Amino acid sequence: MDDQASVNKAQHNGSGGEGVVGSIAGFGNDVATLAELQLNLFAVDLKECTGRALVPAALMGVGLVVLLGSVPVLVAGAGLLLAPALGISNGLGLLIASLAAIIVAGIAIPFAVRGLRHSLDALQRSHEELVRNVSWIRTVLVHSGRPAPRRRW
Repeated sequence: MDDQASVNKAQHNGSGGEGVVGSIAGFGNDVATLAELQLNLFAVDLKECTGRALVPAALMGVGLVVLLGSVPVLVAGAGLLLAPALGISNGLGLLIASLAAIIVAGIAIPFAVRGLRHSLDALQRSHEELVRNVSWIRTVLVHSGRPAPRRRW
């Protein structure tokens, strides 16, 4: 009887310690694997996102450079043409031309912004998967160490 108690005690201490260490190691391995998969998904989504955003961003960049470079010329040219045609001063002609340029830019920029927003939709997958993974980790941490609920038959 005394021999059984020492054997049972040794088995319980050995398996209990390994069980906790094994559980922690298994959980750590799962979290590391999950982090690696999350990074891989983010890399794929980022590559897709940059592929989609390249053309709209380039168009926006070219459009902004052309717009900024041509605004002074446009304002001066249109203002100088409007002034004698309408019988107004050169200053008022320049103001009317600048307002027209602002209106054109106000119409073009929202289209470019909408294209860029659409290109960022690919990152939504990474965000949703990250939320699910963090939720899973929280669930594992909250329920670890608790005995499984007993089923009633």
